[in-house]
Amino acid sequence: MPHSVSRVPRHQRKKKFRKLAKGYWGRRKNYRQARVAVERAWRYAWFHRALRKRDFRRLWITRLSAAARAHGLTYSNLIHLLKKANIELNRKSLSELAIRDPKAFGKVIEAVKAAK
Repeated sequence: MPHSVSRVPRHQRKKKFRKLAKGYWGRRKNYRQARVAVERAWRYAWFHRALRKRDFRRLWITRLSAAARAHGLTYSNLIHLLKKANIELNRKSLSELAIRDPKAFGKVIEAVKAAK
């Protein structure tokens, strides 16, 4: 039986990694180096997707803290009173409300202060 070679699949595999390494510099265009670099990039991308979630939560909290202080509350006090008043708005929506519609955010603050 003749020895089989995987010419087409091998070339397709290499082509895929070279395409993913587009824009890389120097030896990273070489298939072996490109594969290592692309796989490392995938690991960093996976890790940073988790970090992005943390970063956005920090941003929302910072915005909420500033908006709450403008109304005479601290961030922690605002969150406590929101839970006490059974207002179930998450940090993202509250942050957007504080930025895009300050009057509506002011009404939320009034409702929270009334529940004190």
